[in-house]
Amino acid sequence: MTLLAEIVSASSRVSQTGSRLAKVREIARVLGNLPGEEIGIGVSYLAGELPQGRIGVGYAAVQAAVATAGEPPGQGTLSVGQTDRQIAALAGIRGAGSAARRSAALSDLFSRATAEERMFLLRLLAGELRQGALAGVMMDALAAASGVAAAEIRRAAMYSGSLGQLAVAALTAGAAGLARFQLELFSPAAPMLAQTAASVDEALKELGGGEVALEWKLDGARVQAHKGGEEVRLYTRTLNEVTDALPEIVAAVRALPVRALVLDGEAIAYDASGKPHPFQITMRRFGRRLEVEKLLTELPVRAHFFDCLRAGERSLADRPLRERYAALAAAVPEALRVPRLVTTSVQEARAFYEAALAAGHEGLMAKSLDSPYEAGNRGASWLKIKRAHTLDLLVLAAEWGHGRRTGKLSNLHLGALERPTGRYVMLGKTFKGLTDAMLARQTRELLARETHRDRWTVYVRPELVVEIAFSDLQASSRYPGGLALRLARVKRYRDDKRAQDADDMETVRRIFAAQADQPARGG
Repeated sequence: MTLLAEIVSASSRVSQTGSRLAKVREIARVLGNLPGEEIGIGVSYLAGELPQGRIGVGYAAVQAAVATAGEPPGQGTLSVGQTDRQIAALAGIRGAGSAARRSAALSDLFSRATAEERMFLLRLLAGELRQGALAGVMMDALAAASGVAAAEIRRAAMYSGSLGQLAVAALTAGAAGLARFQLELFSPAAPMLAQTAASVDEALKELGGGEVALEWKLDGARVQAHKGGEEVRLYTRTLNEVTDALPEIVAAVRALPVRALVLDGEAIAYDASGKPHPFQITMRRFGRRLEVEKLLTELPVRAHFFDCLRAGERSLADRPLRERYAALAAAVPEALRVPRLVTTSVQEARAFYEAALAAGHEGLMAKSLDSPYEAGNRGASWLKIKRAHTLDLLVLAAEWGHGRRTGKLSNLHLGALERPTGRYVMLGKTFKGLTDAMLARQTRELLARETHRDRWTVYVRPELVVEIAFSDLQASSRYPGGLALRLARVKRYRDDKRAQDADDMETVRRIFAAQADQPARGG
């Protein structure tokens, strides 16, 4: 039996060091001492997560429970297992009078916790426990504690569903336990993501100067298609199933000649002239269960696939892109594939980029032909090239508006995650680009995520992803990251992205470094 105090103490030590190696060592030490039934719980707590996921308890309710819990005991007696059981019971409270019963259950939990444990549980339950024990650090710690190669841990993590499951398998059964985590039909994998390159020339250079696969970057909705015989299911980038919303794509995938397939691609709507609709228009097709037949006629969508993760009985996710694309070309007709060029020529690449823009698309993807599919990771072997600088950032806070925006949260505080520390770094503010509808919607959504406020500003949990267009990045002593956005404006909210899918500070610094290498622009 492990006391919660041991997890709390380890969490404190991890949060107080900026050294990744020290974090890994501390977490590995704790994991190595956990009994089998507590591994999943301990890993989740150290990662700042609940094994139960979100349990519907807000920050205010947790604070109120702390206030009514009485004087904390001087010594911790709560075990990890007991804490988990009480939180699981709390998550299960439903029905009439549930608010009062939840309050009593929370108060009972906090009455048993020391002052240090109370602070830990408050942040854990509110989703604000950011101590730098992120997924990458946790996987390195699992490798150190289990003796399994880090590469095998990361491979299994693509398909495990949770860090807790991964940890239990690694620490109790080693490499053999991890082997069961594979890409399976109808069990969607998190999509591989791309880093950013400032230009076609830079992308080819970063990918080694040899042959590179270039694809048109479509401004559509990411869709993962699974086919097993006549059954077809479609999933979004956040792994939500949307099969019923896109019957024309289901029919197209069902007609493919291979019995078992997993495909990655984009769904996009086009206007009568053949130009792609904006992303927001395409997204009207998602989640409209009662209007599918109407929208099927008014707003048809097409799928364009660019990767094949499984063909027949064989998972291809670990295979190089050149093999996956050969399987894609064998299974999927050209009309259902993203336009693609394999080249070493900068001139050919530039012409292909201009063709993508002329067709109304965002730019290009540049990919290494030797790259495996890194599910859920933002791999350096995939680079996105857009005409204008854009970043997917997180809203950290918002200020109350003035004039016609009075009563609305308007000026957004924008930030990106510093992965080694687990902290969010502010990059600037903007109120530009917001329509009245966006103002109303963001006010509602941000207030639902409020953590605290002062006279002018509401601070929120960093969960909403917003795409920001900007002219460039500039050095700034005003913000702790040393960088600030210049001429930033809101392009759109990315409802299809989770917080962990947003761009991080490493990507921001790459863009800034690329700017420094470019000649000054005239005019």
